Amino acid sequence: MSCVTGNAKLHGFTTDGFFAEYASIDYRNCIVLPDSMAMATSSPIFCAGVTAFNGVDSCDLKPGEWMAVVGCGGLGQLGIQYAKAMGLKVIGIDVNDAVLEVAKDSGADVTFNSMTNKPYVEELKGLTKGGVHAAVVFSAAWAAYDGTPQILRVNGLMMVIGLPSKPILVNTHQLMLGQYRIKAETTGPPFKLPKAIAFTAKHNIKTRVEYYEIEDINLMLENMRAGKVSKRMTVVFDKASK
Repeated sequence: MSCVTGNAKLHGFTTDGFFAEYASIDYRNCIVLPDSMAMATSSPIFCAGVTAFNGVDSCDLKPGEWMAVVGCGGLGQLGIQYAKAMGLKVIGIDVNDAVLEVAKDSGADVTFNSMTNKPYVEELKGLTKGGVHAAVVFSAAWAAYDGTPQILRVNGLMMVIGLPSKPILVNTHQLMLGQYRIKAETTGPPFKLPKAIAFTAKHNIKTRVEYYEIEDINLMLENMRAGKVSKRMTVVFDKASK
């Protein structure tokens, strides 16, 4: 519908029903979960997981190369797991130490707090011998995009995933000289689900989840707005499924 009229309705954004227990959808947008994937922990895969997988996979890096995950919240934590499963060396970058601890637990080889560690760019370039081969920006902060070209090696790739409210600025002269590249893709369409889900099941990728009951939705939203969340949040209708 969006392709034809530009008026697609999205649950939770442009129409009610996001927290409904059941929903009717087009069968072409569905996929059967492998037996090894539990429903409660797998629900975030069908947005965050698919986005994180395709963001990392689309960088086309080789095992042993360096990738930076910029923004280590729920999306970034999954991105780290996918990158490690692909054999990459991963650096987590964020401004929240608690989130960076979770990034380490998720498999990040090195983490940097870009706010409190002022010389982190020099440290990162020394560690990687020139900068990372690619940086996937999961953060929606403008500052995250502004700082990313500094950590890339020559002709490194900045993958656009997070969506800032304002347009980002790029240095066209640096792009023309091949100092770095920019890439962005639609990362969550249905036709990309099978590869992402198969990889998730094969490598036992798990989302870090905090569970809320339907009666606690307002508390969940308050915690999210207050920046108190370091994991994905899942509303559970059936307590037995946790």
